[in-house]
Amino acid sequence: MNLDKLVAIDTHVHAEVSCCQPPDLFGKAFDDAADKYFGTVLKQNRRPTIPETIAHYRERNIGFVMFTVDCEANIGRRRIPNEEIAGFAQENADIMIAFASIDPHKGRMGVREARRLVEEFGVRGFKFHPTMQGFFANDRMAYPMYELIAEYKLTAVFHSGHSGIGSGMPGGGGLRLKYSEPIHLDDVATDFPDMNIVIAHPSWPWQSQALSIALHKPNVYIDLSGWSPKYFSPELIQYANSLLREKMLFGSDFPLIAPDRWLKDFETAGFRDEVKPLLLKDNAVRMLGLAPAKAEAAAA
Repeated sequence: MNLDKLVAIDTHVHAEVSCCQPPDLFGKAFDDAADKYFGTVLKQNRRPTIPETIAHYRERNIGFVMFTVDCEANIGRRRIPNEEIAGFAQENADIMIAFASIDPHKGRMGVREARRLVEEFGVRGFKFHPTMQGFFANDRMAYPMYELIAEYKLTAVFHSGHSGIGSGMPGGGGLRLKYSEPIHLDDVATDFPDMNIVIAHPSWPWQSQALSIALHKPNVYIDLSGWSPKYFSPELIQYANSLLREKMLFGSDFPLIAPDRWLKDFETAGFRDEVKPLLLKDNAVRMLGLAPAKAEAAAA
């Protein structure tokens, strides 16, 4: 990434439209419910393609991490290929990083896929959504996948707290919020200290759990995606301004929340001026290993 040029790094951006396969309308009810819940404004009445997202972020000089969510086993909706996202990231490495998503229910085949994506496509992390994928993060079923991520010292992002996906649908679309209680990640952080863990979103109604885990475990971060900052709790802002100032990350949840809206509300949400650069870019640079080590930089 061209770090000097970037004003921020958005660590939570979704790929929603594939350019290499037709849309799978099987889960359209989930999309419609999410748009209603978030009040999403979509251009041309559709979600953006990956190239359109790249153009959106390049116009703003904002780097971003992009992934899909593999929920094929639990919801039955075909995912966007991880290879497609990784290919675009390779072609746009100045501004884009690819994470992959593999449902841990896929077992050994999933681990094989993950290794190939790391070694052949250069993905830098993995996204899990316990509510959409239907598993507790500390289920030993998922540990072989975590072992691979830890082996390469990469990052795992976990959805936490309430889910806008399924909100308002009968029975919540069959999705269960209990899977995304952050406390289950405490086991994962303990058992895999070499794997960076990002607890995605303000974890309402379990915000204090996420703050405690991030404070206790050096390898745990919190991304601030999925909410406008004007709705952040005073407790979250307090910790971001103090003890967790180096553990919080900018994330929008695009296209459900646009970076313009998030950044505008961020300016007046109560974050200290000296903390803002950390949250917007510096913490992500350090967590993702984007900056050269000091010794290497000095030698250069």
